[in-house]
Amino acid sequence: MGFLQRLLSGVPKGFTGELERDETVGAAATVRGGGHLLATSLGLWVPEPEGPRRIGWHLVSKATWGGGALEIVEAEEVGEAGTAVLLADLRPRRYVVEAPGKLPQAVHRRVTGSIRSRHYRELPGGGAWFIQRKLPGRDGTVLQVRPDPGTDAELVREIAAEVAAKMSGGLPDEENSQ
Repeated sequence: MGFLQRLLSGVPKGFTGELERDETVGAAATVRGGGHLLATSLGLWVPEPEGPRRIGWHLVSKATWGGGALEIVEAEEVGEAGTAVLLADLRPRRYVVEAPGKLPQAVHRRVTGSIRSRHYRELPGGGAWFIQRKLPGRDGTVLQVRPDPGTDAELVREIAAEVAAKMSGGLPDEENSQ
């Protein structure tokens, strides 16, 4: 990417990630200690030892800003239940930035904008979040289910498959309409 193209696209000097052709930058900030955070149309780019990596907005479970740092809880896909995707949260990661600019607002807008509906259901041993989210760069939504640690995994899988089947059949889904 040439200098002028980088300047016009909002990509900071020194960023080595490869953006998709239609991926646009909403905000960027330099991370103390090296690297950049970029909020793009497809996800949040974070610095890694092997180079920048994009986390899709649909896999950001939580993002909080405070004390000059952005803390991210990323989810990983750990299975499927029908057409629902089962998630587990990774440990939080904290990025201290030099000058945040519009980054906190851009991250908040993208994370909350990807959520179409969410509902928490109490279950034996804990509970689970049932979340309908828009996938960046794709049409439609996906049902994600993120159980609390200790929740009966098989029960979560059964309920998630039932909810996904109701949703794909066009039937009203009381558990996710709230």
